[in-house]
Amino acid sequence: MGQVGRRMTPQRQIILEEIANARDHPTARDLHNRVRARLPRVSLGTVYRNLDLLCEEGKVRRMSTPTGLPDRFEGNPMPHSHVLCVACGEFEDLDFAQPGLERDPRVEKTGYHIVGHQLEFMGYCPRCLAEREETLVPEEAVLATEI
Repeated sequence: MGQVGRRMTPQRQIILEEIANARDHPTARDLHNRVRARLPRVSLGTVYRNLDLLCEEGKVRRMSTPTGLPDRFEGNPMPHSHVLCVACGEFEDLDFAQPGLERDPRVEKTGYHIVGHQLEFMGYCPRCLAEREETLVPEEAVLATEI
């Protein structure tokens, strides 16, 4: 059992397995499609509810995009950073952990009791940057590559 009174249902277990095996950062809809290959009758609502529970339990991490695109999910518990495409919402893992950052004097000065941190870089993925450059006039294309 996860928390008291919360048993690990077959649906929740399969959702957790799919996230753990994912090398990308799937959306709830992506996960729904993957889980349906194993449980054809599972609903999108069931996937959303179980993702919420798995996030509450700390087994899955929800990653929101600042661009209003759908949230992404991951099951990698190891400290790492991400790079996010602000155009398409694609996330990629970066091996860019910052151990001890929570003990930095600038952080300690705030008086907060730090329980964790996240570091995310934002920009345009190569595919979106190429598409963007096709629609820019030459001066804007130079500026876009400097972002």
